[in-house]
Order: sequence, then C-alpha cells, then structure tokens
Amino acid sequence: MQRSSVLIFMICLLFFCQVASGQDSPQVKSRYHVALFVPLYLDSAFDQDGNYRYGKAFPRYLNGGVEFYEGARMALDSLEEEGVQLDLQVLDTRSVSQGIAASEKAHKLDSVDLIIGEVTGAEARTLASIAARRNIPFINVNYPNDAGVRNNPNYVVLNSTLYTHCAAIYKFIQKTYPLSDVIFFRKKGAQEDRLKNYFEEIAKSTASVPLKIKYVVLENTFTPDDLRKHLDNGANTVCIAGSLDLAFGQVLTQQLAGLLDNYPSVVFGMPNWWDATNFASPEYKDIEVIYTTPFYTAPQHPLLTSVQNVYKSIYYVKPTETAVKGFETVYHFCRLLSATGPNLGSSLSDDRFKIFTDFDIQPVLDAKTMTLNYFENKKIYMIKKVNGEVTAVF
Repeated sequence: MQRSSVLIFMICLLFFCQVASGQDSPQVKSRYHVALFVPLYLDSAFDQDGNYRYGKAFPRYLNGGVEFYEGARMALDSLEEEGVQLDLQVLDTRSVSQGIAASEKAHKLDSVDLIIGEVTGAEARTLASIAARRNIPFINVNYPNDAGVRNNPNYVVLNSTLYTHCAAIYKFIQKTYPLSDVIFFRKKGAQEDRLKNYFEEIAKSTASVPLKIKYVVLENTFTPDDLRKHLDNGANTVCIAGSLDLAFGQVLTQQLAGLLDNYPSVVFGMPNWWDATNFASPEYKDIEVIYTTPFYTAPQHPLLTSVQNVYKSIYYVKPTETAVKGFETVYHFCRLLSATGPNLGSSLSDDRFKIFTDFDIQPVLDAKTMTLNYFENKKIYMIKKVNGEVTAVF
C-alpha cells in the first residue's frame, strides 16, 4: 500500500471510529472507548476536496505520526481477533477539527475510558487536565517530561524523564564500574548545567558509595589532547557525555575512539543517542557506547518476526521503532483496559499483556507533601553499541 493510499484509508477509519464511538450510552458499557491522539497532519496533506497534495511524494514530517498510527491500527486488528470489545477513536492533533480542544468541544471525549497520545509538552498538559477532570487514565507515550503536571493520578509518563535516565546511568556505573575513574564531559549551557545537577542530586541520595565524578567543561573546539589529560593511561575510564547535543556526543566519542590504544574508555550517552546511527562507521572502531532507552525490542524476541511479517504484508516495508511502539503501547493498554475496566488506573503495573517492553510504572510523589503527582515508567534499558553490533546490557 502506498503512503498516499494509507492516508486516504486513515480518513475513512477516522470517520468510522468517530461514528462507532458514539453508539453506546455513557451509562451502558457494552464496550470500551479509547481516544488515540497522534500527529497525522491530514489538513496539510489533503486539500478541501480530499485530494492528496504531494502526488507520489511523502514529506518526512508525516512519517512519525503515520508510523505510530500504522502500528496502532495493527494492534486494533489483533485486539479484534481476540474478541476485545473496543472502539478506537483516532484524533489528529494537527487538525483544526480533530485537535484536542475541538474534540472536547464537540463532545468526542464524553464517553472515553482511556486516552493514549503521541504528544508535545503543551498537548500533554492539556490532555492530563482533561484526564483529571474526567477521571480517566492518559498514557503519554512519547514526551519524556512531566509537563508540569502535579497532583494527577490519571497521568502516566511512559517515555521516562531525563532524571530517571540519569539515575539509571548512575546506578549502572556503580554496579558495573565501581573502581573506574568517571569523567563527566560537557560543554557550556543551561541544559548541561541541569544534567550536572541531576547527577549531583543522585549522588546525595544514593544508598551505595557515591561515585567520584570529575566534571570537565570542554570548549567548542576541543581536541584529543584536551581529553587525554583527564584519562588514565592503561586503565579503563568511564566517560559520560553530559549533553543532549548529539553532535557534541559524536565528536567526543570519535576522539575517544582515536585514543583507545593507550587510553581505553567506555562512553555513556543520553537517551536521544538511539538515533545516532553512525556509531558503526570506521572512526568509532572498537569504542563501547552505552545509552539508555525505556523502549526495547530484542532482535531475538519470538513475536518480533510475526509482527514484522504482518506489518510488511500490509505496508510493504519493515516496521520502524515508532511503528512497533504504536503497536505495543496500544495493544498493551487497551488489552489491560478490557481486562480491568474502571480499575485500569490501579492496575498499571499488571504485565499480563506486555509485548516487547517491560514497563515498570511507579508513582511519583511530591518531595514535600508526599502526595501523588503522576505515574512514570521507571524501567530503563542500557543499550550497548560496538562496531555496529547492538545488545542490551542489564
């Protein structure tokens, strides 16, 4: 199926889902209703007459939302085959008529039992507020931030916050490299200051022996000589790339790779390194790179081949990580909803219906009042890349 055909099919499905979602009275739950918010950009992809604007082309900005939708649609097919009574209402966050505010104003969320969203920060806040008012769970799939939400037991952050990633890195180094020197390489910047503060805060609260981290600020034009003077000749040094600037991390890793013969090191990156595909190129030869992610699909997982084959039979391409994420999150939480009904909020730790990822959804409490602010997935996978080979380390 071509991408343009997929989008046309999506419009038909949107109409069907919206009609179906209104068939049952809010007082009579013969089936469960789920609202899926995803950025599809249908307003910009089609003109007023419903004609696709881009011919055979498919703009890159459409990919993420469409891929997530494709995975979600495949999950819906699986749920239907299992006899799950469910209506999935797909709403385009980039559409004037299907956006969050318009959907609520048009009463499209009146009978919804669960909200799932691939959202921005502002959208996360808005949907969390709606979930709180309606007392229904909202699963924020992708935005790795609490979005300023407080005192909301209906808000679930599935893509773990940056602090949680930093805590996972800290604990992993404590366990795996307890005797190694640890150097936190960073550049100047407010974002880098925040990361440094996170590690210092984690050090104060650790129950184990705190790491002795040396914090080093590098200039924009740093060289291998600037790194060498902080490394131990002959001993393995743990290097943390303390920045979300991927370009900074790649230059740092490349230069450390060039020093491996005399200054062996391992590099810990940030969660956005999952998109750093060029760590397999020759200039990174033999350097061990470890980064974090809350979503992981093991290549040898017995279900992966089946999911890939079904996806390819529909869309003629291999599913991306975004598509797999759409499939497993929609399947997991919708299946959980069908099993627990109104008790979904108290059953978030139930793993009966997991697909690939081991979610560990835990309450996040206010430090002063100890009241519940929201729920967050605390499961972090450590992913190692060496010469293009990718493995999970625990």
